[in-house]
Amino acid sequence: MADLRAGLIGLGMMGRHHARVLKSLPGVQLVAVADPGGDVHGVAGGLEVGATAQHLIDAKVDYAMVAAPTIFHEETALALAEAGIHTMVEKPLAPTEESARRIVQAFADRGLVGAVGHIERYNPALQNLRARLAEGELGDVYQVVTRRQGPFPARIADVGVVKDLATHDIDLTAWVTQSPFVSVAAQTAVKSGREHEDLVAIVGRLADGTVTSHLVNWLSPMKERVTIVTGERGAFVADTLTADLTYYENGLTHNQWAGVSAFRGVSEGDVTRFALAKKEPLLTEHEAFRDAVITGDTTGIVTLEQGAEVVVTAEKLVADGLDHRLR
Repeated sequence: MADLRAGLIGLGMMGRHHARVLKSLPGVQLVAVADPGGDVHGVAGGLEVGATAQHLIDAKVDYAMVAAPTIFHEETALALAEAGIHTMVEKPLAPTEESARRIVQAFADRGLVGAVGHIERYNPALQNLRARLAEGELGDVYQVVTRRQGPFPARIADVGVVKDLATHDIDLTAWVTQSPFVSVAAQTAVKSGREHEDLVAIVGRLADGTVTSHLVNWLSPMKERVTIVTGERGAFVADTLTADLTYYENGLTHNQWAGVSAFRGVSEGDVTRFALAKKEPLLTEHEAFRDAVITGDTTGIVTLEQGAEVVVTAEKLVADGLDHRLR
């Protein structure tokens, strides 16, 4: 079988990594790149740098990667859909729910494979965590807590911290638990003088009753990417910066103090850090999309429909700090 012809639009901070992976991906040939700002990171190699999605269309690519700023996602994705090109769009899928729904419909109408680049799903620590939860290793899940903090990324200008960063946590939480959000509430703040929020504290509840909490900001001098899942038998802690997964097991102790012996709490038990194969998440993501284009099986990708639901939740969080019932 001939290699798939791939195109990339957006050669910025994230686009340069997509270019690197696409150039090395077995079964794929990167044949067209585009960015109206040119090739600022020098990743095009010998390829001509176009300015719009039409450059990819003219190159007759089989599929495309959209790594342009969020405000350009809809027009770019719709042009590619109209041309019959399978497409993966960086997260968030779109700046608004209406925009996201139009993208979903366009690809569904044409029977095309579409995906959203929620890369955290492909982190080895979270993939292993999801598998262990599915096997029942934690028992009933009680709570999911995430912390995503770090300095402001100067490359982001069109959205705030909710749509740029918290969308990771919205998606990964529903995915690892396999349960959608049914309620969310948030408090946001603007501290940097920019147009958009740069801090958010979120609480939520999933359909299965799991309580969630998410702290996300662009205001911290330290970088943190942590997911904690607490349940009946202990807690899993996934650090997606290092791709480490640690299990804190509930201990069993006998308390001789009669006044507190009736309290059925937990105590510290064994701590296990799992040895994981640490494959680059972006490579795993592209492999999954390549395979979906070839086979039509979308079980390994973040579908456009799933990406749109994340946008719906993010919009409600941005709107105000009140509780919003999603379903």
